[in-house]
Amino acid sequence: MFDSIPILSLITFIPLVGALILAVISKFAGETGREQLDKNAPRVALVVSGVVFLLSLLLTFDFDSAKAGFQFIEEYPWLGGGIEYRMGVDGISILFILLTAFLTPLCIIASATSVKSRMLEYMVAFLVLETLMIGVFVALDLVLFYLFFEAVLIPMFIIIGVWGGKNRVYASYKFFLYTLLGSVLMLAAILWIYSHSGQQLGSPTTDMRVLMSELKIPGGAQTWLWLAFFASFAVKMPMWPVHTWLPDAHVEAPTAGSVILAGILLKLGGYGFLRFSIPMFPNASLELAPIIFWMSIIAIIYTSLVAYRQNDIKKLIAYSSVAHMGFVTMGIFTFNTQGIQGGIYQMLSHGVISGALFFCVGVIYDRMHTREISFYGGLVKHMPVYAAFFMLFTMANVGLPGTSGFVGEILTMVGAYQVSPWIAAGAAIGMILSAMYALHLYREVIFGEQTNEKLEGIADMTRREWIVLAPLAIMTIVLGVYPALITDVTSASVENLIADFATATATGGE
Repeated sequence: MFDSIPILSLITFIPLVGALILAVISKFAGETGREQLDKNAPRVALVVSGVVFLLSLLLTFDFDSAKAGFQFIEEYPWLGGGIEYRMGVDGISILFILLTAFLTPLCIIASATSVKSRMLEYMVAFLVLETLMIGVFVALDLVLFYLFFEAVLIPMFIIIGVWGGKNRVYASYKFFLYTLLGSVLMLAAILWIYSHSGQQLGSPTTDMRVLMSELKIPGGAQTWLWLAFFASFAVKMPMWPVHTWLPDAHVEAPTAGSVILAGILLKLGGYGFLRFSIPMFPNASLELAPIIFWMSIIAIIYTSLVAYRQNDIKKLIAYSSVAHMGFVTMGIFTFNTQGIQGGIYQMLSHGVISGALFFCVGVIYDRMHTREISFYGGLVKHMPVYAAFFMLFTMANVGLPGTSGFVGEILTMVGAYQVSPWIAAGAAIGMILSAMYALHLYREVIFGEQTNEKLEGIADMTRREWIVLAPLAIMTIVLGVYPALITDVTSASVENLIADFATATATGGE
């Protein structure tokens, strides 16, 4: 369908074009026109993001999941010297594009009433952010990937810093500095790879397909390069112990910012491990996998215990996200089909579930302007529909069978068990702890004793909130009972990744 159309460029840059149109119009609008633009900006952003979602659906339907390689490839001259504009998708990346395109319109709908100032600028920032996030998943040039990967920080920094809570400046700078520091090391590694490719291949290149298939990196250099990329990806995930920026960012970010942060931005690190660490540095990945397992298990258990002690609902869900990302890294570095499929599934599922949980927090925060657990209690009497939605997403977060959360966790644990039963046992402890903090939160907020008179007049969900949460509820259940929707798409690419990894490690990877 899209052989003669640059579909990936369209999906990537349509949001940026929409943002530029809004920004340019605002420059020529008077005071009255500016007020009208603020009012209409969410509608324009929703149309733009809706078009992107529609194109993403069409792209997914036209994708041949039986092929392991990249499809819809676009290549154009850019910087020269082997650095070109290259785009493409495979079974690993295409679903992350769809997830990004799915969550963005929901965020825009939710923000239309929750954001109280500078609506036009907010929508511009969100559309720019969508372009950059999709760009990460379609880039096939190492330099292009790095530019998208780092530029994502800018609109998110602005969203947290301008529209966040009372400590938004501190949280936004902490988020920015943490993630930027690790990426400096990745940039140094990219420069080394570019230079080494010229020496080995005759001419330097940043074509990720060539680097993954033809470039042979010596074992010692692999370890240092792996660590440089790891420094960036681990912070983005975030992995323990470099996770401390996440709770602050989540607490201070507006609701939609938290949704995108948990739903998409945390997945950039896991995607980086799959796209670079394993295929480009297989020996180092195999050698350092035990460290990843230990860090993952500590993250799963420790942050689950920390989550249980929180009194801020957002902070509890933020620590929960760190624990769930521990399952992702554990699964990815098992180097087997179940583990890697589980890691990918967990990332996609977590994007839906965590996004829904942060939307749920936003529903009651918009009414009461507090996220303290102790403030609430007995909401089931006043908000029965809300209680039902919150229950579904809480159970999915715990990993209840029949929900998407169960599939990802059980696959990663099956994969981990093949490596070591002790690793799987550690993850199982984390699943028990997740039930402890999640059910504690639900009991206190929904079924706890109502001691606050301010809750007497609280209203149940509005039509807008239904529109936001219903698609997420449907996806949570559908992906829970029919996981083949994801695994069939990712299967060929995952098997190819594992086969290439096995060949590289068997021959020494040099």
